[in-house]
Amino acid sequence: MAKNKQLEDLFLDTLKDIYYAEKRILKGLRKLSGGAQSDELRDAFESHRDETQTHIERLERIFEMLERAARGKTCDAILGILEEGDEILEEFEGSDALDAGLVASAQAVEHYEMARYGSLRTWALELGMTEAADLLGQTLEEEKKADALLTELAEKNANRKAA
Repeated sequence: MAKNKQLEDLFLDTLKDIYYAEKRILKGLRKLSGGAQSDELRDAFESHRDETQTHIERLERIFEMLERAARGKTCDAILGILEEGDEILEEFEGSDALDAGLVASAQAVEHYEMARYGSLRTWALELGMTEAADLLGQTLEEEKKADALLTELAEKNANRKAA
């Protein structure tokens, strides 16, 4: 049973989790962009890689606000999601289904990030950390846009394959 754990502790713990996740995602996006068959999907991964670097920098600013070192905490969930993406890269290499699988993998990552950033933003507001909440909200909106773009690419790809 947790001893006197507070919302601040949960916030910091989750901040460490997503910091670790973002750093791993940054590496994973390199693999995905290298494996993507369509130029559009490759460009989307490369663009999101740049955005992910910005997300990491925002998290580092929040750690600074908290007067804490920016350190990650191993996130088994993101490791599992990224491992699934690696499996798709290997198992579907050269297949017409590869890009569809990569989109699905990337969306799993986006949904994880949206859940984390949504919670962190809410908790930051609850804790009176408005500047942190603003930074987290910016990232949350970018993750939502990335997810919407992936959905659009998936639909285009499915329609092109059906034609």
